[in-house]
Amino acid sequence: MISLYLHIPFCKTKCTYCAFNTYTNLDALIAPFNEALAREIAIVGRSKPGLRVGTIFFGGGTPSLLTPEQFARLLAAIRASFVVATDVEVTIEANPNDLNSRDYLAALRQLGINRLSIGMQSANVNELDLFARRHDNDQVVRAVSNARAAGFDNLNLDLIYGFPHQTLFSWETTLQQALALQPEHFSLYALGLEEGTPMKDWVAKGRLPMPDDDLSADMYELATEKLTAAGYRQYEISNWAKPGYECRHNLQYWHNLDYVGVGPGAHGWAGGVRYATILSPQRYIKALEIAEAHYDYPHTPATSEPVVVDRENEIAETLIMGLRLTQEGIQRAAFRERFGEDLLAIHGATLEKYARYGLLEITGQSVRITAKGRLLSNMLFRELV
Repeated sequence: MISLYLHIPFCKTKCTYCAFNTYTNLDALIAPFNEALAREIAIVGRSKPGLRVGTIFFGGGTPSLLTPEQFARLLAAIRASFVVATDVEVTIEANPNDLNSRDYLAALRQLGINRLSIGMQSANVNELDLFARRHDNDQVVRAVSNARAAGFDNLNLDLIYGFPHQTLFSWETTLQQALALQPEHFSLYALGLEEGTPMKDWVAKGRLPMPDDDLSADMYELATEKLTAAGYRQYEISNWAKPGYECRHNLQYWHNLDYVGVGPGAHGWAGGVRYATILSPQRYIKALEIAEAHYDYPHTPATSEPVVVDRENEIAETLIMGLRLTQEGIQRAAFRERFGEDLLAIHGATLEKYARYGLLEITGQSVRITAKGRLLSNMLFRELV
């Protein structure tokens, strides 16, 4: 069973922290892009008939810029090209101010889209201004209300913490506002200053202060405390869910299982190959206009930078991704079945060292990160690469 990721690269505005492959002022390309994306889906499906899909994720960019008709075209292409599970999880990322129409949301729900990931980010107007977000907190409230009225019972809210000028008090305000909306899932991300973003440039030039790592850790611990008290279970370093609402698509990533990425700038890991796709929407559309010859799975005319992953790197990636799962961790029996060897026989010295530091817990069944280890996980992951 694979997962399918579709990258929608269009945005109305570019957020100041965003380093994803996104573009503004290209609305005229959305329709031809949608057709190119449907063609890429068909090419992947033809390369390996009978492939089963368990989750579908529309990411971006801003997928909520697509019309219901455009989503219908893509979902029809998926169902024509793959065997789609009857209980398929279908997620779209959305900006709050794109969800002001109940008719739009009802149309999406009728198409089979059953999970919304809403980019709330903050409840504080000055912080949203810093991000150049095009919504306010009232629009988040309306978006959630409209989604519930349209029949969505699986909502995620994205929040950001650890950025310049943010205080513990303003972060607590955001958490309280978000909890009041009672979503089924939370994704909380510590800000990373990414190359090529205005925010990194502002910090480098002294226009903004450098984020405070100690304060960021305090924010993480505050979020852990409040979300746990509200009945959310932390199942991954950055993700909390009500029981039964863990994101199945992201679990595919964390288990390091196959997922196909399509669309400009998408990434994929399938058939032993890790790859990206062409970044430019214009070049992507052009590439998909060629005669549709056969391509070896998971390649398409848009595939770029394919790398065959050897056993050593697959083991390292499986450990790094799996150790992010705070409850499950790495299941030793599953690891042994996949690689023919116990993980302690491969990385025992490193794992046992961090267990002595109190950052890992090793049992006969699993190896998992501890609460203390979550704040120092990058140090551990670097040593495993």
